[in-house]
Amino acid sequence: MEKTTSHILCPRPPNRGKLITILSIDGGGIRGIIPAVMLDFLESELQMVRIKEARVADYFDVISGTSTGGFITAMLTAPNEKNRPLYDAKDIIPFYLEHSPKIFRQPRWWRSTTLLKVLNGPKYDGKYLHKLVKEILGDTRLHQALTNVVIPTFDIKNLQPVLFSSYMVYICLGTSAAPTLLPAYYFENKDDKGNFREFNLIDGGVAANNPTLVALTEVKKQVMRENPNFFPIKPTDRERLLVISLGTGSDKLDRKYNAHTAAKWGIISWLFDNGSTPILDAYNQSKTDMIDFHNAVAFEAYGSIDNYLRIQDDTLTGLATKADAATKKNLENLVKIGKALLKKPVSRINFDTGIYQPIPNGGTNEEALIRFAKQLSDEKRRREQPENCRKE
Repeated sequence: MEKTTSHILCPRPPNRGKLITILSIDGGGIRGIIPAVMLDFLESELQMVRIKEARVADYFDVISGTSTGGFITAMLTAPNEKNRPLYDAKDIIPFYLEHSPKIFRQPRWWRSTTLLKVLNGPKYDGKYLHKLVKEILGDTRLHQALTNVVIPTFDIKNLQPVLFSSYMVYICLGTSAAPTLLPAYYFENKDDKGNFREFNLIDGGVAANNPTLVALTEVKKQVMRENPNFFPIKPTDRERLLVISLGTGSDKLDRKYNAHTAAKWGIISWLFDNGSTPILDAYNQSKTDMIDFHNAVAFEAYGSIDNYLRIQDDTLTGLATKADAATKKNLENLVKIGKALLKKPVSRINFDTGIYQPIPNGGTNEEALIRFAKQLSDEKRRREQPENCRKE
């Protein structure tokens, strides 16, 4: 184990190494606990390989997160007074356990209250979430993040995805404004010329619930802008990319939808069926799967599939499938699901069936994260070599 903290102080852009490293975190409300378990394990492995001060943000050139994944991204990358991450990865799970019940305060009479809420407005008023995010992030701006951060939102007025470099608090509140659950978020921003622009934001999942391609696009954008910190990379240079994509789980195997029942649905049933929103479920799941399938095919086609890791659990059932079922029992169950997922085999989506299937000889997700931690540490060490690192 290294005894130096030079990796914290030394500039570490990818042009001093061989890889561009990317972390992506899906949206999913309280199910953000599942990727939080993965991140806790990954960060602990990085600390074992290197030093105890190692943090996730030290090892990734781009971190992208949608909705709850966007908030996790901010927690991992927003700087504290010592210019280190506000939160360690191990702190994220306790954060969810403490604050989720206050963000998603559960009604006593769930079914009748929920139906009335979704018909007349968002299920939750968002006041506690707004207060919490503002207290945590304050005036922190996106460009102050400890690495490149991409958090997608969607402007409901202009009907277009939005990526911008404003205050982190605005971005997090915008990307987490899930339709039917939390109210849309409005704010105005002034540019360098003093011009005001308004934003009318809803959940970033409308644009990209799985933001992996958003992160890859950010890399391409930096290259196209000839950012000196990024080396030129061709679309086929997948061997120069190292990507970890973390899902928040789904209940694909537990779905009871079919054409016979859907053929009889009207607008109410499409928007509300036994506590779910079928049209949103279908929309989000299809986009998430398409992005994963695209990435898996692209990395495999160019002989670098070992550089792409997608961790997802599509076997959730019951309350574990909900983005807002913030009961103590369900939150603790999500922690157990995350820990169990570490022990499950590395899987890849079968596009014919839509189901994740174990990869032959792929090992477990835990073993894969250990391997990726080693690769990330090797890349970090490579960039810190005297010939690759400018002295301050």
